[in-house]
Amino acid sequence: MKEELIIAGFGGQGVLSMGKTLAYGALMEGREVTWMPAYGPEQRGGTANVTVIISDQPISSPILSTFDTAIILNQPSLERFQDAIRPGGTLIYDGYGIMQPPTRTDLNIYRIDAMDEAAEMRNVRAFNMLVLGGLLKVRPLVRVEDIIRSLVKTLPERHQHLIPMNEQALLRGMDIIRQEHSA
Repeated sequence: MKEELIIAGFGGQGVLSMGKTLAYGALMEGREVTWMPAYGPEQRGGTANVTVIISDQPISSPILSTFDTAIILNQPSLERFQDAIRPGGTLIYDGYGIMQPPTRTDLNIYRIDAMDEAAEMRNVRAFNMLVLGGLLKVRPLVRVEDIIRSLVKTLPERHQHLIPMNEQALLRGMDIIRQEHSA
């Protein structure tokens, strides 16, 4: 098994931490992993993306130009990365950040209204875990238990109290993701 994916959006949406959590969860399962962030000079509001490779075999290079799966959280990222998804691949997007939905017909396309759900939960910090839960529903790359274990290992002590909320958001994300198109 080898999965090459990108998560892209604005800085402050938890893009990098979502990728890190996914990569660390796969690492805890004994898989080969790369995590390669890319972001502009702005900490919040600029564009950010992270590529993650999860494999059962050694990974020769962390550099990707095409992807099996893309999680797209804003319109500029959709315009930039939509064509880099391999035919038959998976595109997951948040309905709040996309004004013009994906147009490709050779992809499995899923919509997750994570920003709306985070607002309903009254916790915008749950956004990235909602999206990650949606990913794990349609592409079960890592077990939810290992994502939780990765949070225990990677979250600073002062944020450990947020783990139950993150677990709830992961599970809720699995419930709210909806398929829009099948390749």
